[in-house]
Amino acid sequence: MSGSTKTMGVLTVGALVVVTAYTAALGSNGWLWFGWVVLGMVTIGMIASKST
Repeated sequence: MSGSTKTMGVLTVGALVVVTAYTAALGSNGWLWFGWVVLGMVTIGMIASKST
């Protein structure tokens, strides 16, 4: 994996931690989860495009 792909992976995992903590403390926010899913899909796309 390239440096940018690793950075996106770390960012995605970090965002998951933040969104989960927010949900546990203040309640669920659909937009945060939607944003995290989009970020995860972009990260997966980057990984897939680098491996081909």
